[in-house]
Amino acid sequence: MVRQEVDGGVAVLTLANPPVNALGAALRAALDAALGQAIADDSVRAIVLAAAGKVFVGGADITEFGKPPQAPSLPDILDRLDASPKPVVAAIGGAALGGGLELAMACHGRLAAPTATLGLPEIKLGIIPGAGGTQRLPRLIGPDAAFPMMLTGAPVSAEKAAALGIVDAVVLGDLVAAARTRALEIADSGRLPRVRDRSDKLTPEAREKFDAQAAEAVKRDPDATNVHALARAVRAGLEQGFDAAVAAERAEFRALVEDPRSKALRYAFFAEREAARVPGLAKDTPRRPIHTAAVIGAGTMGGGIAMCCANAGIPVTVIETEAGALERGLDRVKGLYAGSAKRGSITEAQREERVGRITGAVGLEHAGEADIVIEAAFEDMGVKRAIFSKLDGIAKPGAILATNTSYLDVNAIAAMTGRPQDVLGLHFFSPANVMRLVEVVRAERTAPEVLATALDLGKRLNKLPVTVGVCFGFVGNRMLERRSRAGERLLLEGALPHEVDAAVTAFGFRMGPFAMGDLAGLDIGWRSRKDFGGRAPIADSLAGQGRYGQKTGRGFYLYPDGARTGTRDPEVDALIEKTAAEHGIARRSFDSEEIVERLMYPMVNEGARILEEGIAARPGDIDTIWINGYNWPAWRGGPMHWADTVGLKTVAGALSRFAAETGDDSQEPAPLLRRLADAGSRFADWKATA
Repeated sequence: MVRQEVDGGVAVLTLANPPVNALGAALRAALDAALGQAIADDSVRAIVLAAAGKVFVGGADITEFGKPPQAPSLPDILDRLDASPKPVVAAIGGAALGGGLELAMACHGRLAAPTATLGLPEIKLGIIPGAGGTQRLPRLIGPDAAFPMMLTGAPVSAEKAAALGIVDAVVLGDLVAAARTRALEIADSGRLPRVRDRSDKLTPEAREKFDAQAAEAVKRDPDATNVHALARAVRAGLEQGFDAAVAAERAEFRALVEDPRSKALRYAFFAEREAARVPGLAKDTPRRPIHTAAVIGAGTMGGGIAMCCANAGIPVTVIETEAGALERGLDRVKGLYAGSAKRGSITEAQREERVGRITGAVGLEHAGEADIVIEAAFEDMGVKRAIFSKLDGIAKPGAILATNTSYLDVNAIAAMTGRPQDVLGLHFFSPANVMRLVEVVRAERTAPEVLATALDLGKRLNKLPVTVGVCFGFVGNRMLERRSRAGERLLLEGALPHEVDAAVTAFGFRMGPFAMGDLAGLDIGWRSRKDFGGRAPIADSLAGQGRYGQKTGRGFYLYPDGARTGTRDPEVDALIEKTAAEHGIARRSFDSEEIVERLMYPMVNEGARILEEGIAARPGDIDTIWINGYNWPAWRGGPMHWADTVGLKTVAGALSRFAAETGDDSQEPAPLLRRLADAGSRFADWKATA
């Protein structure tokens, strides 16, 4: 796991633990032994730490979290580096993340290749750096620069790392040779520069700025235990000696490892990685080349999808049926890019490049040369079937034909072509140029290479693709419909919109369902229910009055003078009471806990049906979709993981009670949920049998 080569007085220790050189117990033991051997070897004057593969060290092995510790720990390794009488230089040829960056910062010098990235992403896993990262990074670059970097968890480029002072230099040529030279220079100087000994960046100005940053972060997310812990750990380094501060950091880290929120975030991390693996789809499945794209529809969704393609370097043609709609759509896209450039998120040169990759055209015939055609027309089956029927004679052989539909039957759309093997669904989420999630809908006859190509394209577009099967609403919207139905029932039985929204935001969502409905537009769901069946008495009544939400100034709430936050409307309260009386429903009060149960348990129940039907491959796929597409609080791990923490017996028992109280048999526990509950099992234990 660690190759050792001694030449010219320098021991080069090369870590080799593919695929990402994770610092698991075996690699730590091998590295500790190799360091000990090099330090004890009289012929060795200096040491270089390098790594095989494209990654320096991808971090700790997080599968070890929560398990009995195995010596040597990473802090043990860093203690050995601190005590080393010989200089150690890190040759960072790829990503140095988490424990990898902590390892590099404990060395006496750091050189990076131009392609290297460096970061401490632990915050995304509900924890903080636990091997001195919260102490060494502030000493290298100042607490005012280190705290924001750890708070976001976002890595920086080698160039940025050099500018900040994380690495000594970026090396264009032979990185290991440069590191050998640097290590010998340090040895010749007779002085070992240890990051732990530095204090020049801990200036009063930097401390004051950090204090303001920490106060703002804690205020912004008061329930985030890891954010509080990060602030305390960095502050400990400003108020205590290095060793005491590292001990404080370690105590914070250990507490977070056992925190339920941290466990949920780690679950979500693994679930997202697992979603990339599609059962039955071989890794060596051939891919089709995607050099050009066409998007049908220049509306909000079509424009957003076109921006995704342009951002990824793919030339894209946006197609409309008439010139006015095309011009409005392209102007909207240009405006979004101009706003990004004004904010500084892209440069003017990038704006020009991306706008230049987008071409407008009137008429489907302009899709003839595209490698992939993504239809983003109005959500109407007749419209979509007509488009695909025409595309069948226009698109070139081998082109992938994708429909961006939120609900519709992709098999029926594919049947309009003579090449159903080339058809699938790509359900982007709005705004498409911002939201990560894409539900990749695998139809009955979608060819494996088409699915594999679409998944690769999703990653290329910087999206998170999750494969789902064909049914009404797929995974996310199918479960959302259950929540919407439960929300309407809550209103009729006695809750009010502001009470439901308050319970949902307290649960962790950024917005409640009724405020979200007002934001999206109540007319959208109203039209959908007219087209596909189903009723929502309160929402339908409001939409029938022209109360569409924020865009009309009235919905479930009032929005006077263009306000973005709604206020309670007595007319809506009266409408709810009147409608309940008409339905013969006796009203009562609900507390927040019961509101959450009434809304979320039916979603979990539908998730169980989705699993048993094979629409989703595993519970983690459902959770990944809800976290990334529907604002489910990541620290609760997604609806299926959350249900496991509640206990499936509790969920199933409550659903049976809801069904008896409301007379709605659809709330009875799904067969899979019932079986798991009766067995005292969890969704996490479930495996698909097919």
